Amino acid sequence: MKNEKIDDIIAGVLSGDKRAIARAITVVESLDDVSLEILEKLSPHTGRAHILGITGPPGVGKSTLIDRLVREYRRLGRKVAVIAVDPTSPYTGGALLGDRIRMQRHATDEGVFIRSIATRGSIGALSRSTIQVAKVLDAAGYNPIIIETVGAGQSDLDIIGSAHTILLVLMPNLGDDIQALKAGILEAADIIVINKSDLPHADTYKRILESVLEEDIDHKKIVMVSALSGKGIEELMKHIEAHRQELIESGRIKEKKKEILLREVAGVIEVLIVRDLIEKFERELENEQKGSNMYKILKEKINKLRALLRE
Repeated sequence: MKNEKIDDIIAGVLSGDKRAIARAITVVESLDDVSLEILEKLSPHTGRAHILGITGPPGVGKSTLIDRLVREYRRLGRKVAVIAVDPTSPYTGGALLGDRIRMQRHATDEGVFIRSIATRGSIGALSRSTIQVAKVLDAAGYNPIIIETVGAGQSDLDIIGSAHTILLVLMPNLGDDIQALKAGILEAADIIVINKSDLPHADTYKRILESVLEEDIDHKKIVMVSALSGKGIEELMKHIEAHRQELIESGRIKEKKKEILLREVAGVIEVLIVRDLIEKFERELENEQKGSNMYKILKEKINKLRALLRE
């Protein structure tokens, strides 16, 4: 891609042009040298957005909750972006769930940007380009940026290192599923949202949660909402803002940003370095068939890489 083309994309992103933003996201999802150049030029314009990570088991109403939050933030005049991390289709490699369809009401709103991205088999279940996509949206002036995970397995934990405030969405009548939650996510969540709180036994479910959390309950907010009716959403948004303020005032926001940066670096290394190494070994495979020892080659390459990292 020519430099003038990159500069056009950068200018478009900074001016809030949705076509340019979509183009930039497509490029940075590839995580190649061009994407790094775009991210480098956008970097001085990032760091203002508050990133919300929303996770929880399938069927608890995460997308409905996000739809409601988007509406409320727009009512306050805020530009909002949603990154919906979907499972990868085994046939197309693309995002499978299509969260943009669920929130079609926002499609024509210039103050809302919704993007579904696929996990594409990265080491963690959260897409390895999620943080880079958030950087583009940050530079474009969206605040907050909401990341919705698939809500199953490793993605629950991956969101911990990708967002400033983590919302774990649950619902009454999950029963023993509380015990089955991925180890760590219940403790790591900053705010626990009990959605569909108009269902029977919602208060009982809240008490069960409080007993499971035990000593940690003093540092955890549990908010009862009904995303469908809007009940409790205003209180939830107050808790989100209070957590953002607490991060800033305590200085913990620096730790959060460092954690996100380290995860971003790990993702870039995974793609740019590991991908190049694998391609190199694929070329060497023919030599192995001619009598070379692949394990010897592997050891030599790793030793060279380690020596380079020690410089």
